[in-house]
Amino acid sequence: MQLPDPSDRLADTLRRRRQKLAQLIDFPVLLWSGGARSRNFPANTYPFRASSHFLYFAGLNLADAVIQLDGGRMTLFLDDELPGSALWHGEMPSREDIAAAIGADAAFPKSELRADGASVATVRVQDLGTLAEQERILGRSVAPPADAEGWDGELVGAIASERLSHDEGAIAALREATAVTVEAHKAGMAATRTAARESQVRGAMEGAILAHNMTCSYNSIVTVHGEVLHNEQYHHPLQPGDLLLADVGAETPGGWAGDVTRTWPVSGTFSPTQREIYDLVLAAHDRCIEKVRPGVEYREIHLLAAAVLAEGLVDLGILRGRPSDLVERDAHALFFPHGVGHLLGLDVHDMEDLGDRAGYAPGRKRSDRFGLGFLRLDRPLQPGMAVTIEPGFYQVPAILNDRKNREIYRDAVSWERLERFADVRGIRIEDDVLVTETGAEVLTAALPNPAGAIEEMVRGNVPAEPTAPPTSTAGKR
Repeated sequence: MQLPDPSDRLADTLRRRRQKLAQLIDFPVLLWSGGARSRNFPANTYPFRASSHFLYFAGLNLADAVIQLDGGRMTLFLDDELPGSALWHGEMPSREDIAAAIGADAAFPKSELRADGASVATVRVQDLGTLAEQERILGRSVAPPADAEGWDGELVGAIASERLSHDEGAIAALREATAVTVEAHKAGMAATRTAARESQVRGAMEGAILAHNMTCSYNSIVTVHGEVLHNEQYHHPLQPGDLLLADVGAETPGGWAGDVTRTWPVSGTFSPTQREIYDLVLAAHDRCIEKVRPGVEYREIHLLAAAVLAEGLVDLGILRGRPSDLVERDAHALFFPHGVGHLLGLDVHDMEDLGDRAGYAPGRKRSDRFGLGFLRLDRPLQPGMAVTIEPGFYQVPAILNDRKNREIYRDAVSWERLERFADVRGIRIEDDVLVTETGAEVLTAALPNPAGAIEEMVRGNVPAEPTAPPTSTAGKR
């Protein structure tokens, strides 16, 4: 493990986070990092990633560690490495050195951890082995964060409140993650010129991330079947008339995520029908980014995307009727079934382990409407928030061939006209946006998205001055 350079001032950032939490709650907290899971035999483990709530306050990807937070102070509980570990893994920093690097006030072996579960709060971890340890030490059950009550529930609310707006350390890390994410997408476009399969493009993109000592922030989506929203198959051949949808993001060693989607023609040239749909999705994307600023309801940004898409689909003859009526009926969701984006931070879908307690403002709950049920964020935007903007168009057979949908929207869809666009399986355009004090900053602006620029990049002609997505104001945090 490489400890952070003192010039990074990680300990100062973590100290401020703990102090802020202490202003929101008045009881002690224990947070577990989780443990590595074995793949098929005990010593062969999956890559370890600590709980994001632990990472937010401890800063390092420590396995089998616990921190206690109490009144702004932090105590680290971490066992020494086993005597034979250095043979296989090299010398590791001492517990005291790790504690100093993260600004802990004290450090002890885990064997000295004691807790009265009735007077300390925690957040349940995903790792079942660690969950058993949590419950054993606390002497009580620990409910999933979305269902947590009492002090655990108060802690979940306090963490959500604090993490909604990113501090300077978090923003700097997000800039690092998004910069590498941009490089990965450029590598993917370049690789397409000689690739025969999706897997080769994926390899180029993930290789660019690994080359920067980062990992993928989620399982990469690199597919000619963009109608499968989270497609994780990479065996399909690349054909000249295909569109390749790549949703790939980098994650820093500290856990901060980038999340970008681009869709490009394998041949380097959009067909006329592909270009029409691509330009429509881009129009929705740009209009939404223009609207991002403090105080704006994220739900309204989603509905704006729906309105732009509905109007464009009417113009193309795919939908019939008044665009506003079509959105009210959720007809747009036949082709745009997901939400326009989500929170971005220590997880690519930040804090979604808390259920909707982070994504939805108090008193709000998910709609059961077809066009709103998958909305992940329903809050007014505030400075320091990072969100994705990712409208799309998809021809999902399970949706379009559903008998119920065919009946409900029989007067709203020109099925014959839709057949003209059979070469468009799925298009998504996604950028990462930071809400500033006066507007918004597109963190991924270095990666062009206009159709002409995309074509040039796939062909190998990088635009001299890439056209950046619009910002809602010139001001930046």
